Amino acid sequence: MTTAHIDAGTVRGLLASHPETRLIDVRTPGEFAAAHIPGSSNVPLTLLRELRDEIRAEHADPVVLVCASGARAEQARAMLDRAGMERLQVLRGGMTDWQRDGGEVSEGHGTWAMERQVRLAAGSLVVTGVLGSLRYRPLIALAGAIGAGLTFSAISNTCGMARMLALLPYNRRGAPDAAVALDALT
Repeated sequence: MTTAHIDAGTVRGLLASHPETRLIDVRTPGEFAAAHIPGSSNVPLTLLRELRDEIRAEHADPVVLVCASGARAEQARAMLDRAGMERLQVLRGGMTDWQRDGGEVSEGHGTWAMERQVRLAAGSLVVTGVLGSLRYRPLIALAGAIGAGLTFSAISNTCGMARMLALLPYNRRGAPDAAVALDALT
């Protein structure tokens, strides 16, 4: 299947015309707990990677993949596409565009969005490297390494720092177990 990105209005129309549509939110459990589309299932991208060999294309329902901006959902789409799943679509602009477009959201208490966590971590490391280099010159390399990592992240559309942050306990709290995740997918 070719990559299909659909906007928030189209997703709402799809949900109205095909109520069996599956919304799979691939953000961390903490992000999902903070805000998610009602009726969506949380299958974090990290769990999806762990389950990739167990995923079977046993569904006929449309599947819309959701994340904060669309990048992680696109990674999930590529993984699921390789597993043979069909009728996969990515919510263009993710939760950001969904909320901007007035889409309904269930809100709770969770963690910051992953992109915000990455900005905080990267910014803190750069500041530490620059200020620390005033006392110990080689620490400037820390700022350079973070800059290089962010550049690679943009070019490859992947983020090693986000992967590491997703493993922290507060980002994994409330994660579905493998059986629940597989059930949501198939």
